[in-house]
Amino acid sequence: MINKVIKLNDNLINQIAAGEVVDNPSSVLKELIENSIDAKSKSIDIYIENGGKKSILINDDGHGMHEKDLVNAFERFATSKIENQKDLENICTLGFRGEALPSIASVSQILIKSKYKSNTGHQLNIEGGKLVNSKPDSIDKGTSILVKNLFYNVPARLKFLKKRQ
Repeated sequence: MINKVIKLNDNLINQIAAGEVVDNPSSVLKELIENSIDAKSKSIDIYIENGGKKSILINDDGHGMHEKDLVNAFERFATSKIENQKDLENICTLGFRGEALPSIASVSQILIKSKYKSNTGHQLNIEGGKLVNSKPDSIDKGTSILVKNLFYNVPARLKFLKKRQ
């Protein structure tokens, strides 16, 4: 018997969704590399610390994003890859659902910098899915994303990660 039905808050929803998209550092790495490939990057540099639990840094030379698109990329179900049913039936990219970045952000601390063409670059700091800071940045081109302290705010998930050998 159900006593009470409540609507979950957005942060809890994102953390639950993170469990579907992000179950370990390698799944974060996969999602970020796919984003770089979809952005037509010719070069992708990857730096990992403590097996990805402490940090994952991806630098690419892809198309980058405008400031508004950068902010929107961290909203659930926000995507640049589909707008209608026809697009959904003709997916030509690795990622399209718009769940990876908000899911990763909800269980980590993120610093992302991006620049689209000749526009000014922009930087966001996100902690636990919440935007902490947004400001212009001097990034030359493409996107740089640093994911730190994976599952820092979800201790039950953190304890299931294998200890570093």
